[in-house]
Amino acid sequence: MLVPRALRSLLCVLSCAWLHTGAASRLKSPALPIQSEREPLPFKGLSGCSFGGRFYSLEDTWHPDLGEPFGVMHCVQCHCEPQKSRRGKVFGKVNCKNIKQDCPDPNCDDPILLPGHCCKTCPKDDDKKQTDSVLESFEYFHEKGKEKEDDLHKSYNDRSYLSSEDMGPGESRTDFVAVLTGGTDSWSSSGVARARFSLTRTSLAFSITYQRMSRPSKIVFLDSDGTTAFEYRVPKGQSDMICGVWKNLAKPLMRQLQSEQMRIRMTTSTSRREEVEGKIIKHRALFAETFSSTLTSEQENSGMGGIAMLTLSDTENNLHFILILQGLPLVVPIRVQLVYRQHVLREIRANITSHDPDFAEVLTDLNSRELFWLSRGQLEIAVATEDQDPRQISGFITGRKSCDTIQSVMSSGDALTPGKTGGVGSAIFNLHDNGTLDYQVQVAGLTSDVVGLTIELKPRRRNKRSVLYDLTPEYSKATGQAAGSWSRMEARHIHMLLQNELFINVATAHSQEGELRGQIKALLYSGLEAPRHELPTPLAGHFVSPPVRTGASGHAWVSVDKQCHLHYEIAVAGLSRADDLAVNAHLHGLAEIGEMDDSTAAHKRLLTGFYGSQAQGVLKDISVELLRHLDQGTAFIQVSTKLNPRGEIRGRVHVPNNCEFGTRGDVDEAEFDDLFVKDPEELKKDPHTCFFENQHHAHGSRWTPSYDKCFSCSCQKRTVICDPVICPVLTCSRTIQPEDKCCPVCDERKEPKDMKAPERVEEHPEGCYFEGDQKMHAPGTTWHPFVPPFGYIKCAVCTCKGSTGEVHCEKVTCPVLTCSHPVRRNPSDCCKECPEEERTAAGLEHSDMMQADGPRHCKFGKNYYQNSDNWHPWVPPMGEMKCINCWCDHGVTKCQRKQCPVLTCSNITRPEGSCCPECVEEDDLMMKVPDKRRTWRH
Repeated sequence: MLVPRALRSLLCVLSCAWLHTGAASRLKSPALPIQSEREPLPFKGLSGCSFGGRFYSLEDTWHPDLGEPFGVMHCVQCHCEPQKSRRGKVFGKVNCKNIKQDCPDPNCDDPILLPGHCCKTCPKDDDKKQTDSVLESFEYFHEKGKEKEDDLHKSYNDRSYLSSEDMGPGESRTDFVAVLTGGTDSWSSSGVARARFSLTRTSLAFSITYQRMSRPSKIVFLDSDGTTAFEYRVPKGQSDMICGVWKNLAKPLMRQLQSEQMRIRMTTSTSRREEVEGKIIKHRALFAETFSSTLTSEQENSGMGGIAMLTLSDTENNLHFILILQGLPLVVPIRVQLVYRQHVLREIRANITSHDPDFAEVLTDLNSRELFWLSRGQLEIAVATEDQDPRQISGFITGRKSCDTIQSVMSSGDALTPGKTGGVGSAIFNLHDNGTLDYQVQVAGLTSDVVGLTIELKPRRRNKRSVLYDLTPEYSKATGQAAGSWSRMEARHIHMLLQNELFINVATAHSQEGELRGQIKALLYSGLEAPRHELPTPLAGHFVSPPVRTGASGHAWVSVDKQCHLHYEIAVAGLSRADDLAVNAHLHGLAEIGEMDDSTAAHKRLLTGFYGSQAQGVLKDISVELLRHLDQGTAFIQVSTKLNPRGEIRGRVHVPNNCEFGTRGDVDEAEFDDLFVKDPEELKKDPHTCFFENQHHAHGSRWTPSYDKCFSCSCQKRTVICDPVICPVLTCSRTIQPEDKCCPVCDERKEPKDMKAPERVEEHPEGCYFEGDQKMHAPGTTWHPFVPPFGYIKCAVCTCKGSTGEVHCEKVTCPVLTCSHPVRRNPSDCCKECPEEERTAAGLEHSDMMQADGPRHCKFGKNYYQNSDNWHPWVPPMGEMKCINCWCDHGVTKCQRKQCPVLTCSNITRPEGSCCPECVEEDDLMMKVPDKRRTWRH
């Protein structure tokens, strides 16, 4: 296999420290390769570290994963250290070190090295079982808390038992809210927006609704200093809902968010610019909220607005609500009314202040008509001031809106009488403002015909079902699906739906009480381009070959975007906590269903390991073959577990796509001896072009990426190299930032004439300082740049522009050769030459053509290798890795881990310095026991 990009990152981190100081960015041609669309590009203004295709926040630590065959380097720990540039901008620098020397000395004679660990430990009595080393790296499902008898009787203020019952550590979240209003200026907006945020690990998902304003074009998050921390461009659309995700929050910003020091601002790009802004806060009511209302004013630019968060108590018809108001006078008495078609049903009076604008109250004993109007979205809540200048804001109450998806995975493991049938059920729901619930349901792999499909409450006593709605009439046996609408939901049922307290049950002829059952709950919005409005791919043990009798099931949404990247979201249910199961998801592109033996390893791609019941991500480096399988419907998503490493549940995936050339070819070292192709149709056929931002770029071409005009990218034989633009130091006192430029320029209009050109010309009279070789270069001179640890780069030439002190580097153009067998005299030479016996005068015209190669050399770290050379890779700080063999195959470095034989003995050891474990003879064991006892006596 090819050398993983993460290994190149590690080699760079450990031996190219100068790259992190910004010096490398002065070199516009060869740089360390960034593969086409493989590494996540951090948002502008975000500080952190990129390593091995992942982005890490400042202060993060991790063990580098170098990919197959190297795996995770458990004895190497990397740290994203915050650094400051000369201009005071904070950026991240990766620092990796060997932690093996920090291992403690075990206090036993025969310490063992457990899989996934760096340090040896003393064996435990329960560690004798031999486990599959591949599955040892999997993480485990979080054990669900035991159900409480009185769960259904808790008040809305005591819902903490729900927050952790079905969530693993990776799924824990913190919710925030913001009310956005305009000011009283003439350019301000009359609009009011409500934003809800969910923070999970390092990502902040947000759902925003707005009223009385045009669709915003930009959302800006402001830090405690009022500067832009993150900017989100709103896609065009007709919906009044905006969904987005701020990924990879730096830890300092996360702390500001947690301490309520951040604000959010929305602006429109219409002819009349509108802007609303508000503070992001935590609130105790967010977790219990099931109904909501956005309160707006009829007055233009009043600066007033607010939101109401409401919920029903669990056992009584009491409506609890909290108001968050903005733009009110300092101290004012208010009147809160519950209104139906301009008829006041309830009224409450109170005093509030702008320093404490929250107002909480309970409307007790709602009657049946009020509950009916609440369920239909026909009740209005109005807040009016009672002063000399009375003002009012109001809004209709509807079910809580968000970008999350209401869905359910039905499994036999979660049935009222748990079983292991290998079947699956999957459902998605959509709640409208008028209380109508649309549903789509599918089932597969059942033991017998479906006789009942129902939405139910949690049973108060075992096997005592409480059916709310029967979906059975809409079920089609031919398709295994049901689709329809529940148009008479009660307010109580809407409340329970949005509190994840409803279930869907599938009864069959063999299981009258239910073969499958699943909790209906919200799946947090992830920002991926997964088609959640469509039924997902069902995952079941029934689809594994051979079929697996399991209580687990799942479903997955899969899509392929314009860049041919795979977006996936997986949810699973029914995996028994008693089995201590680890979960991993794999994507298989198989020509035949059920061909699951080891020969399919070439088609297998790891999606992710996940901890909990959900997993999502983007797979970017997909092979053409796998994309073809997805297009033809012969690809599979599979979840493997420790009990069933060859597949616990699986589903067939069909994603039509036009990615016939894939997202990349086999990774190669950047060379400069290829043909320049300029015809667009020829570009698609040329295997050496780069596919980046949905465009093909010719080998050797250079462009400015659309994601950031302050970067310059080039294509070097399927490899995209993007370098930041280094702005020149300006000597003028006033500068301006043109909208279409990356760097600021002097403001000529305000600059005195005697300060313009002369001082800039004299700024660097002595020449240019190049940080690669750390030398001064005379004005006008040219040189090959020196880039540690690779030495002189012969394929690039740098020039010193003496007037500005700026270094400009560009690729060397090789001369046209007429000989049939050109050679490269030294591996580091850029251009080939004709052998002495074949040198002739140049007589052929090859515009823009460079030589083709014969068998090429390979570069690994600092060393060059001839074709067919073999070696053990040297990976600092670990040293020589004797269990890995690498070889040079026509310019491509390939590495493979030594294959160890399968051992059948019960006593296994791994000698020091050996690649493979060995069996321990019984005689050796008997000799060791007395030695141990003598040691213990001392």
